[in-house]
Amino acid sequence: MSRSVAVDSPRASGPGTPSTAPARLRERRRRRLTGIAVLLVVLVVSCLLSVVIGAKTIPLHDVWNGLFAPTGTENDLIIRELRVPRTVVGVLAGVALGLAGALMQGHTRNPIADPGILGITQGAALAVVLAVYTFGVTTLLGFIWFGFAGALLGAVAVFAIGSLGRGGPTPVTLALAGTAISHLLQAVTSALVLTDQQTMDTYRFWKVGSIAINDASVIPQVLPFLVVGVVLALANASSLNALSLGEDVARSLGHRVAWARRAGIAGIAILVGGSVAICGPIGFVGLIVPHVARFFTGADYRWLLPFAGLMGGSLVLLADVLGRVVARPSEVQVGVMLAMVGAPFFIALVRRRKMVRL
Repeated sequence: MSRSVAVDSPRASGPGTPSTAPARLRERRRRRLTGIAVLLVVLVVSCLLSVVIGAKTIPLHDVWNGLFAPTGTENDLIIRELRVPRTVVGVLAGVALGLAGALMQGHTRNPIADPGILGITQGAALAVVLAVYTFGVTTLLGFIWFGFAGALLGAVAVFAIGSLGRGGPTPVTLALAGTAISHLLQAVTSALVLTDQQTMDTYRFWKVGSIAINDASVIPQVLPFLVVGVVLALANASSLNALSLGEDVARSLGHRVAWARRAGIAGIAILVGGSVAICGPIGFVGLIVPHVARFFTGADYRWLLPFAGLMGGSLVLLADVLGRVVARPSEVQVGVMLAMVGAPFFIALVRRRKMVRL
């Protein structure tokens, strides 16, 4: 009788017993699914705000007509040819940078990793400058492929140098190689920019970071690459979970560490390369968003990556909308707004050490 009482007692069925573990897992999964649903709603609302709010005030019924029943009016052209493509670019860039930031911090084990740490931004910048300086390219459609190729080559160079030696690529070697390559590319870019006024003007506009485009044809050109990058990022989630326990543990669990890192670096290069090529370097998204997502999901990259992608898309759109509001009828570029909002926010994150420890 005493044994039966002991088994049925509250102490025996506490939160640490196996009988409650499945319930706790189901509750955690439910909360995360709810979080995904909330983030999707926030992203949809951000898209609506991006279409409705602009330098010119357009009534809501005209916005509706411009989207679903256009008649060729000026408002229809603004909605369909300016605001909708701008919104699409904002979503694509935000999702790409959010995912890439989480991948970078996971593979480099560096809590302040951003697109510049692997030479991606600097490679794209140098390629854009060469396109303008050498070939006289001045349009987004003209130098988008130069930027994309430069971003990929910069990432490949960092990975190749970081892979030298017996140990192969490690978080330390990748970070060191990225820092060295980034400074070298930045120095070459500065040298070219200072020698030509046209190159400086084009580079200066691109460097600010903006999702405002006047040629929507660039979107379908970059979209397939970004889709590939998203697939690589999500497929890398289980490997990142294993690598967070250490490379030896990951190998013992059957993961091929070298291939996992190659897939991760490829995903980062494609995501950031596509984003940087189409809208220039946008800072703080890949730096801050993974930390915020980690606060809600923990260290499980199967959930962290989707959270980071959705948060990144919403953050870019909301920052862009805020930039249109604070300086109407003009606007502040999204790269500037994210720097103004992101810098103090990141300082607050750094002060809470447990949120940036990887």
